Amino acid sequence: MKNLLLLGVVSLIVLSSCKNKDEKEEAEDTAVESQVAENQSTNEEAVKFPIYNFENFEPLLHKEGDKTYVVNFWATWCKPCIAELPYFEKVNAEQKDKVEVILVSLDMPNMWKSRLEPFVENKGIKSEVVILDDPKQNDWIPKVAEEWGGGIPATLIYNKDKRNFYERGFTYEELNTELNKFLN
Repeated sequence: MKNLLLLGVVSLIVLSSCKNKDEKEEAEDTAVESQVAENQSTNEEAVKFPIYNFENFEPLLHKEGDKTYVVNFWATWCKPCIAELPYFEKVNAEQKDKVEVILVSLDMPNMWKSRLEPFVENKGIKSEVVILDDPKQNDWIPKVAEEWGGGIPATLIYNKDKRNFYERGFTYEELNTELNKFLN
């Protein structure tokens, strides 16, 4: 009987200890989530460009206007992305009445103020720049294009009649060749 009573007391102590540990871990998780949200909120307020999670960004992939939409996924740390940006800018300037270029930055939050904003300003980028900040890449990448492996540069070109995805960089000539398939 004493052994049974002792076993019961020990079990209560262990269970109580586990419960306190779970509560402590839960409190730590909540604190971390709160800090992440606070940092994101601070970044969002300070950044010049719209910041989207994928749910809020997705409508940009399905516009129904009369234009052809060019959605380019890029980052300031991606050399092939940087190399092709002038071509998107040139297309944006030359065909603004028929084409809408959206440059989707995949830069990390700590780069938005220090790299992205100065880059866009220094290069005089006139195309629409937005930030996609959604850590669930495995969920949203296939929603952009089933065949996309996640590499950048990557570009979606679409209009109300046609839709193509390209997981590669473009020269100016290649970009115009592809766009002409949509515009003619």
